[in-house]
Amino acid sequence: MAKVTALVAQKRNPNRVNVYLDGQFAFGLAAIEAARLHLGQELGEADLARVRQADDVAVAHERALRYLSYRPRSEAEVRKYLAGKKVAPEVIDEIVERLTRVGLLNDQAFAQYWRENRENFRPKGAAALRQELRQKGVPREAVDQALAGMDEEGAAFNLARARARRLGGLDKLAFKRRLAGYLGRRGYAYDVIMPVVERVWQEQGGATPAGAGDEVGDTDNDNEE
Repeated sequence: MAKVTALVAQKRNPNRVNVYLDGQFAFGLAAIEAARLHLGQELGEADLARVRQADDVAVAHERALRYLSYRPRSEAEVRKYLAGKKVAPEVIDEIVERLTRVGLLNDQAFAQYWRENRENFRPKGAAALRQELRQKGVPREAVDQALAGMDEEGAAFNLARARARRLGGLDKLAFKRRLAGYLGRRGYAYDVIMPVVERVWQEQGGATPAGAGDEVGDTDNDNEE
C-alpha cells in the first residue's frame, strides 16, 4: 500500500495535480480526478491502476473537446485523432461513447453540417460531397440522408453564372468547354452540367459580355480551388 502524502497543483497547468506517495512524486492527475483523493489515503496496486486509467480518460476527453472546438467532426475523425495521440483503444471507445451520449458526436448531424457549409462557402456537386464525407469515415446511410433533396442544378447554375463573368470574349465552344470543366472539377454530373452551361450561355445572349474578363489567369487548373 502507498499513502498519499501531498497533492500539489502544477504551476504550468493548474488543471493538473502532482500526486506524492510516501513523500515522493508519483504521477500527475487531472484536477477532477485528484479531487477524489485525500491526504493520508492508502492506495493499493488496483487503486493506482484505476486512478491512472481515469486520468487517461480525462486527458483524452480534454483533447477530444479541443479537437471538436474548431469545427464539428465525424466519429472516424475523432478516433483517428486520438489514436494519433497514442490513446489506448479502450479509452477511445469510452471517449466516443461519452461524446455521442451528449450529442457532440453525431455522424448524421456532421454530414448535414458539411453539406450546408459547402453550399454556403464552396459549392460542390453531390459526387464531390459524397467522396469528401466518405473519406471522413461517415457511414453511407448518413451521407445518403444528408444529400437527399439537394438542388444540384440550382447550385451549379449560381456557380456557373458567377464564373461566366470571367470568361468574357470566348466563343461558344470555348465558353462551354471552360465552364463545363469548372463545374466538373466540383463534382457536378454531366447531366447537370450541360443544361446549366447552355442556360448560362443563352442568358448572356449567346455571347459573354465584352470586357468582363478573358482567359488570362483563368486556366483549366482552376487556381481558386
